[in-house]
Amino acid sequence: MRRPVESGEYTSRKFGRACRKLGVFQSMGRVGSCFDNAVSEAFKSVLKVEYVHRHIFRTRAEARLRIAIWITDFYNARRLHSVCDYKSPIDYEREYWAGLTVELAA
Repeated sequence: MRRPVESGEYTSRKFGRACRKLGVFQSMGRVGSCFDNAVSEAFKSVLKVEYVHRHIFRTRAEARLRIAIWITDFYNARRLHSVCDYKSPIDYEREYWAGLTVELAA
């Protein structure tokens, strides 16, 4: 049986060093901040409402595969996001890097 993970484990120096070694940037705010998980919670809500609750999966493996495909082929590539000026994340990022390249070249 797994023991529950305590939040202190993610704020320890050892964990921080492991993250830095792997090139992972921790995203943590102050304790009790309501904004810590806002983005991931919003994504999970959209995933459940727009996809998971509308489909039946025979196995967990099928669910994982179909959800991964939905994320890459629809959510990131075609779904319009208000935070991205009503563009898909891929189009928004493409425009961002193109604009940055032009700006740096000037």
